[in-house]
Amino acid sequence: MMDMYGFYTGREFEAYKWLGAHIEDGGVVFRTFAPGAAGVELVLEGNVLPMERVQGGQFYEAFSAAAKEGDRYEYRIHLRDGRCVDHADPYGFGMELRPAHKSIVRDLRGYEFGDRKWMNARSDRKDKALNIYEMHLGSWRRKHDGGEGWYSYDEIAEPLIAYLKDSGYNYVEFLPLSEHPMDASWGYQNTGFYAPTSRYGTMDGLKKLIDLLHRSGIGAILDFVPVHFAVDEYGLALYDGAALYEYPHSDVGVSEWGSYNFMHSRGEVRSFLQSNANYWLSEYHFDGLRMDAISRIIYWQGDERRGVNGNAVDFIRVMNAGLKERNPGCLLTAEDSTSYAGVTRPANQGGLGFDYKWDMGWMHDTLEYFQSPAEERTEKYHKLTFSMMYFRNENYLLPLSHDEVVHGKATILQKMSGAYDDKFPQGRAMYLYMAVHPGKKLNFMGNEFGQLREWDESRQQDWNLFDYPLHAAFYRFMADLNKLYLEHPAFSEKDYEEEGFSWIDCHQEARCIYAVERKSGNERLAAVFNFSGVRQEDYCLKAGIADPEILIHSDWIKYGGGTEEGDEGIFPEGEDIRISLPRYSGLIIRDRAERGGALRR
Repeated sequence: MMDMYGFYTGREFEAYKWLGAHIEDGGVVFRTFAPGAAGVELVLEGNVLPMERVQGGQFYEAFSAAAKEGDRYEYRIHLRDGRCVDHADPYGFGMELRPAHKSIVRDLRGYEFGDRKWMNARSDRKDKALNIYEMHLGSWRRKHDGGEGWYSYDEIAEPLIAYLKDSGYNYVEFLPLSEHPMDASWGYQNTGFYAPTSRYGTMDGLKKLIDLLHRSGIGAILDFVPVHFAVDEYGLALYDGAALYEYPHSDVGVSEWGSYNFMHSRGEVRSFLQSNANYWLSEYHFDGLRMDAISRIIYWQGDERRGVNGNAVDFIRVMNAGLKERNPGCLLTAEDSTSYAGVTRPANQGGLGFDYKWDMGWMHDTLEYFQSPAEERTEKYHKLTFSMMYFRNENYLLPLSHDEVVHGKATILQKMSGAYDDKFPQGRAMYLYMAVHPGKKLNFMGNEFGQLREWDESRQQDWNLFDYPLHAAFYRFMADLNKLYLEHPAFSEKDYEEEGFSWIDCHQEARCIYAVERKSGNERLAAVFNFSGVRQEDYCLKAGIADPEILIHSDWIKYGGGTEEGDEGIFPEGEDIRISLPRYSGLIIRDRAERGGALRR
């Protein structure tokens, strides 16, 4: 039985265990919350069954001995004006493939996980490497482009796991997988919040995918949408004839995307959303949630001038604290472009309780810098140093996400200044800079092999680009860089500590040279970059390294550059190093004397 007081006051995290359709001995019990309805009927496989009022008349319940897993159903809501509307189950665990939209009976108990070792060991990764591959499941690989040539959750597991491991990613983040009516929404306008989209299979198939990822040492993060929902009549919109999940007034009730905003001041809505978040973490073993459009939670309509939405802020704070308590080691990430303070501060300290916040400022400044012609980079030099002025304010994650490769923005590699051949060395150098910058990492699919076509959800990635030497070499660089990031704790162990990162040199404006140091408890790495369009000779790197060893150089021939391994133009002078830096290049160095031991300084 659900805690009714907790449900109404917004403190319930397991509402889905009572509401929805549940298989029991001898049949299936159906329950829905519709306080404003004149009456509700269950339409089960075409048969109409009465539902009785329970729990003070705000809920409706029916039991069917004939119902079974896989049956389709919906609720016929009778409105007080005499009309009736058929709705999918807000807590339904399965739905038909669009344009059909009935709910489907699914058994939550059907799949048995084998990932206990992973679940017991997982953590928030604050002092560990976190390298996320963001992907849209339906357009990563397809059986055929066009139509509905999707791989199922089960089918995609083996090739996806192999690719992630080969490419050096230890987490994968899926764009929303809850049911949605329009492919072009990418899952961000939901109708079935508890239903894994039927485009790729069933509940058990998704659970198997997560289970296999975990057994292979790869974590899984899900995009979660707590702000708004689709306006389709069969969904949550005006569910019982009145505004139940949404605001009653359109000035705050309709989002910029034309969807309905959740009314976070209502306890029943809070319980719906936080139970949904807990459902994906606990029932599917997702390791974390990336929460979309948090600026719209913090401020009314995402506009700081309208002020803080206190009820929504309170909701997210309570939800995050409850999720962390119930799901040890889970990762909660905010996609938030505001300067609101305390997003990653613990909820019990007055923060919002997220583990990470996307660093949108870093992303915009970095991409704008590399879009600029080389001759303009002297005046824009400090766009690449500015992030460290505020980086300690939050636990940041560096995103090069799907949003940056659509709607005429060009792909990441396309954004690099100059002609085709110049884009590859700049892309390699930029990703090397991203690797050594403090903060966890996220990269959208296709970026890793230099996709040049903007992402289109109806087509798979351009895998044929691997047949082109420059793209194949670019991917090899990215895979080697990713693995280096995972293997060396200096990249991540002290991401959010002062001593973890320092500038060695950030005042070479005329030459567009930068040098940084990253440190862990027993490792120190130095990185130096030349982002100018000309070779920089005789640069003195004062890194305190007497016996330099190059871990990676973005200009090595095997990556598509022009530098022979072993002939990098590096000359030690005591504990300084004289370096010749090819145009658009970067390299990472460590001291052989420090390898495997304590730092020398």
